[in-house]
Amino acid sequence: MLTLALSKGRIFEETLPLLAAAGIEVTEDPDKSRKLILPTNQPDVRVVLVRATDVPTYVAHGGADIGVAGLDTLLESEEPGLYLPLDLRIARCRMSVATRADFDYAGAVKQGSRLRVATKYTSIARQHFADKGVHVDLIKLYGSMELAPLTGLADAIVDLVSTGSTLKANHLVEVEHIMDISSRLVVNQAALKLKRERIRRVIDAFSAAIDARNPS
Repeated sequence: MLTLALSKGRIFEETLPLLAAAGIEVTEDPDKSRKLILPTNQPDVRVVLVRATDVPTYVAHGGADIGVAGLDTLLESEEPGLYLPLDLRIARCRMSVATRADFDYAGAVKQGSRLRVATKYTSIARQHFADKGVHVDLIKLYGSMELAPLTGLADAIVDLVSTGSTLKANHLVEVEHIMDISSRLVVNQAALKLKRERIRRVIDAFSAAIDARNPS
């Protein structure tokens, strides 16, 4: 049995065409089914639905053989030894620093001010500001990041940005681009050895589909 860990939402929807290229079709709609393990058209392949942040854990510890997770999730994960063979180029967005429109971020950094930064991505933020030599106090939040600068909780936020419309609606602006984000295929190291042929077929099919969709 080959087990694939996916999270509901954008990653699930954008992974479906890649699965189809590998001849795999999920036979139940996760939005209509209450099941957490979904069958596919192949009796030896199943999909487990987990929280996005749990995908690396399931794959690392053998709860799933392969999975799809955003680069942001993987960088924040403390799970070692995951094999990342492919950038799937799906669920694309960017990690950025944002502040109120009236906050002089560049001036504060230049003056060496200690900034209060709210984020869910503390590892990424810590590394980013350390590389720049900027002193920060990180405030861990799990949602509604845009509120932090508006209420005075923080000077800035580090968060994922797609269109930027949510920032604009809350009178925030991007002041620094940290990195581009997309989803990766992740593989359990033991499964790669024990189920090498089956997993390699999936990797090759995904790779061919990505190349066809993104010609150089």
